[in-house]
Amino acid sequence: MRLGIQIPNFTFPGGAPALREDLGRIAGDADQAGFDHLAVMDHFFQIPQVGPVDTDMLEAYTALGFLAARTERAKLLTVITGAFYRHPGLLGKAVTTLDVLSGGRAVLGVGAGWNEEESRGLGFPFPPLKERFELLEDAVRYCLHLWSDDDGAFEGAHVRAERMMNVPQALSRPHPPIMIGGGGEKKTLRLVARYAQACNLFNGPELEHKLDVLREHCRAEGRDYDEITKTVYHPMDVGENGERSDELLQELQRLSGLGVDVALGMVARVEQPSTLDHFANTVIPEAAKF
Repeated sequence: MRLGIQIPNFTFPGGAPALREDLGRIAGDADQAGFDHLAVMDHFFQIPQVGPVDTDMLEAYTALGFLAARTERAKLLTVITGAFYRHPGLLGKAVTTLDVLSGGRAVLGVGAGWNEEESRGLGFPFPPLKERFELLEDAVRYCLHLWSDDDGAFEGAHVRAERMMNVPQALSRPHPPIMIGGGGEKKTLRLVARYAQACNLFNGPELEHKLDVLREHCRAEGRDYDEITKTVYHPMDVGENGERSDELLQELQRLSGLGVDVALGMVARVEQPSTLDHFANTVIPEAAKF
């Protein structure tokens, strides 16, 4: 079982003037601790599950570029980009740039998106759900084309392009992995089976059922279910002094038994160096045995 850390909260005691140093230190410590993935959210307002809407939020791909310079090994991604936030040409170029400048560590984390409040607030179009899923499929198909040897035209349901030139090309081969986030059984998991190298599901009562649905979609698409990296969003809290480590490890072992490859989520008290030290010395080595 591998672990990934998502940093969703950028409100630290030193405020914006110290954010550069705080975030860089956390990323470097997480990388050295052995976290396999390092992620940020792709939001413009803070979300209610994390904190008040008017607390600090950084633009995701600018932040990932900064984190690339502070790390050496962890895969870098958003959990999860709303496909309608950016034209797929800009999204594909951003992930390509991240891949090149990180030495081949970029992952495209993408989904249909959901946050109407921030879209309306900042003036982003917020399409109906059906269109958001069409834009998601367009974005995935577009990026796969952009990362191929074919620089010819592209036509999707909503996006058309005449020349898909991408220089420099991504370093990852055959392309940066695509993680599609969400557990929708009719559309999202079908798109995972058709296009993605990874899924991202929530750790909830229906997780085992969602994995079974994905397996059925893979069968229908002629896809090897085992080729897909199963990641599950699971917040991680070891307690103030590591007293909850066994509880976390038991849950990670259960997830591994279901076939989950990566547990990815926010880490409580991540700004305290002792927290990531505990993951490095105890949690990550033990989880690797599952």
